[in-house]
Amino acid sequence: MINRSLIRIKTIQILYSYLLSRNDFKLESAPDPINDSKDRRYAYSVYLNLLFLLMKLSGVSLQRGVAGGVTPVVDNRVKSNKIGRAIFDHPTVKSLMNQNRDSLTRLDSVVQELSDAIKASSALADYRKNKNPELLDDVNFWNIIFKTVVLKNPKVEKIFREDLSYSHTGFEMAFDMLAATLSSFEMSRSTYLNARKALGDSLDKAYELYHALLVLPVRLTELQARRLDNAKHKYLPTAEDLNPDTHFIDNMFVKRLAEDEEFMAYFSEFPSADPAEWRDADVLLGGLMDRIIESELYRNYMEDRRVDYANDCKFWRDVMRQIVIPSDELAEALETNSVYWNDDLQIMGTFALKTIKRASVADGQTVPFLPKFMDDDDATFGAEIFEMVVQNREMYRSYIDRFIDTSQWDTDRLAFMDIVIMMAAIAELLGFPQIPVAVTLNEYIEIANDYSTRRSGQFINGVLYSVINALSEEGLLTKPLPGAKA
Repeated sequence: MINRSLIRIKTIQILYSYLLSRNDFKLESAPDPINDSKDRRYAYSVYLNLLFLLMKLSGVSLQRGVAGGVTPVVDNRVKSNKIGRAIFDHPTVKSLMNQNRDSLTRLDSVVQELSDAIKASSALADYRKNKNPELLDDVNFWNIIFKTVVLKNPKVEKIFREDLSYSHTGFEMAFDMLAATLSSFEMSRSTYLNARKALGDSLDKAYELYHALLVLPVRLTELQARRLDNAKHKYLPTAEDLNPDTHFIDNMFVKRLAEDEEFMAYFSEFPSADPAEWRDADVLLGGLMDRIIESELYRNYMEDRRVDYANDCKFWRDVMRQIVIPSDELAEALETNSVYWNDDLQIMGTFALKTIKRASVADGQTVPFLPKFMDDDDATFGAEIFEMVVQNREMYRSYIDRFIDTSQWDTDRLAFMDIVIMMAAIAELLGFPQIPVAVTLNEYIEIANDYSTRRSGQFINGVLYSVINALSEEGLLTKPLPGAKA
């Protein structure tokens, strides 16, 4: 029910926020040769050595394109630790490795000794006890190892003492720098995990909105029933108050909804989906009910005395489509109660109306509610695109930059939303062979037209066509191209 069009939009929104603010590591900046102290300059050189040492101690070979050195035999649990590989894969670290080749092997004479000491350490024994370590556990593990094993090893300091710039203050400062870098990576990972969670939450909230729209007829009917009952008990009730017309509150579609135990149980599990629980619910429901009573739809319905389930469904479908969904009251309530819902209203409103229409031709015994996702592939679609963009963003960006006409577009001033949309499109092109190229193109161009700048659709269309041709020529994209003969 949450279709791929909505999933694409949500994924791009979360990617935009995440990529705009992300930082993998807060690497220490190179010292200023004039303004920084001698200790700071020396500490930075040691800091780089410690970064390279950490990678080796975690089993990462540094031989990809640069002088390597010893890679020790390490404990399997240390090998599975994510920190060393993440540091190695960072583009800035790779650049530093190329610029500081001599430092890569500086500590090779003690690497195996340190590795053996790690294997025998209580820190590793404690780390092993955690069957599913989180990134924070990895960070804490390496901070402990460098403070208690590496820093305390006399051979390590002896190697650094050979440097004429050595200072004990700078030596210890380098270890503090490494600890700060490790902690910054943990914070970056937390940001990533929060973004992934936000993507899941946004899709959950869309499904909540679908339920909220469908339960609104129930809550509005309950309100009108209370109004009629209150009128009976007011001072000097009229004959009409004592014997009200209950045609509206006897609507069979609403009764079917209210009697559906599974449907109503949803609001016990997710109370934020129930409009009756929203902030200023009385204002929302009261305002909507007044609009309904004043409408021609209501007058015609009350005059039509047919007892007909399909007609009752049609009445509420018309009310939702013409009065409730476009109302200012609902828009304000959605904005107040969820940051996601106003963007979701058009699509979720369509699905709610479709459900009511399907109910009108059903057997009248059950309401055919739509599932959250059509299948398991849809359930993982957004998360997979998100993951592909995060992992391959440099490669995707390189393809985009290659085909931007710099005579017309300044790459540094491009709308970042355009970049994110194109990266998501490339991820889908490469990662989902069953989705035709034309479908992917059309979907992301439409998103650009709705969510980015006035010229974005045309711009993205041109760049993506060039990227698609390049990927096809390089053998990375094997799907038929638009217009190609099968």
